[in-house]
Amino acid sequence: MQGQGNPVEPIDVPAMHAGANPTGSFIPVARIVDMLLKPGEKYDFNGKQRTYPDTKLVYWCGGNPFHHHQDINRLIEGWRRPETIIVNEPWWTATARHADIVLPATTTLERNDIGASSRDRFIMAMEKAVDPVGGARNDFDIFSELSERLGFRSTFTEDRDEKEWLRHLYDVSRQQAAKSKVELPDFDEFWEQGHVEIAEPGKPHVVYSEFRDDPEKHALQTPSGLIEIFSETIDGFGYDDCPGHPVWLEPVEWLGAEEAKRHPLHLMSNQPDSRLHAQMDCGTVSGASKISGREPVTLNTGDATARGIKAGDIVRVFNDRGETLAGAVLSDGVMPGVIRLATGAWYDPAEPGRIGTLDKHGNPNMLTLDRGTSKLGQGPVAHSTLVEVARYDAELPDITAFTGPTAKATEA
Repeated sequence: MQGQGNPVEPIDVPAMHAGANPTGSFIPVARIVDMLLKPGEKYDFNGKQRTYPDTKLVYWCGGNPFHHHQDINRLIEGWRRPETIIVNEPWWTATARHADIVLPATTTLERNDIGASSRDRFIMAMEKAVDPVGGARNDFDIFSELSERLGFRSTFTEDRDEKEWLRHLYDVSRQQAAKSKVELPDFDEFWEQGHVEIAEPGKPHVVYSEFRDDPEKHALQTPSGLIEIFSETIDGFGYDDCPGHPVWLEPVEWLGAEEAKRHPLHLMSNQPDSRLHAQMDCGTVSGASKISGREPVTLNTGDATARGIKAGDIVRVFNDRGETLAGAVLSDGVMPGVIRLATGAWYDPAEPGRIGTLDKHGNPNMLTLDRGTSKLGQGPVAHSTLVEVARYDAELPDITAFTGPTAKATEA
């Protein structure tokens, strides 16, 4: 599915349809903990007032909320509310550790697939390299088996197996491409050569070029059809935290806030250069970047000196929401009053299951605020977080984030 803001491509890339949501209910993804903690409560979103459902079961696959969600201690509180949590997962992540049922899922090396997105120039044939390990199954097989137990396997699979679905999805894209005068090879040739380049006829794609050439014929998906600096629609919602025009609003937490007297450092959680988000944090590349096994945190030299912190020290980064350990890196490349702690260190609690326990590994979402950006978007505000840092002189706890499940956990 092509997301908003993606460049318009001449074809739709191969993708399975998500199907219809029979409930018509949804939430902004960043509000999952509010949903779990506040069933029946009303909230504003994008001009409408919605109601959080009472969620009895969570089925999570293809993501890791214990990486991307803010305020992990609050997440744990909400995560306890559903009666059952099921996770499809190749790795023993914190999300898997906090599930009632874990179904081992294949990695991309253990299944056949097609790789593509609306931003890519290529459609990639992803032929499996090895057979699934340890009883793992791909999501399609898992859901096929579940649908059979529920009595509608044929409806779900449409009587196609994995390879037949890949062929069907590619053929649909190929037919659509032909309507746009883009010629793609047949599936067998595509699979044999391993990729196909999507060539846009005529000239390279330029964002908004058609709109620029003919604003009426190629109107934008805004109420006016134009690029809007002021939005009458948004202004009409009457939101106090999102007027109809660009304006600076004071963040909940920033260096100019009263809270900075207690927690005087502004945490920025950048994307890491040793992994993608939290993926492969257990790998050697990410591991080589750690300091005594902890995620590195960069402090301004003056801030570190004032706190008696030297390069390579283990420090405790904390605020009222939580605390985590990280390895100190000193640099004048960050501003005074700012620290940088990359996202993606797997959550590793000193006392598993206890809300408020120390994270041993350097996960910045122990510290971030779980609050919506505005009533319009309800996104995360992860980069407006105040903290304090102190040298950690106690005995260092072992890193256990990457240990596998015990036999007892498997039997449970």
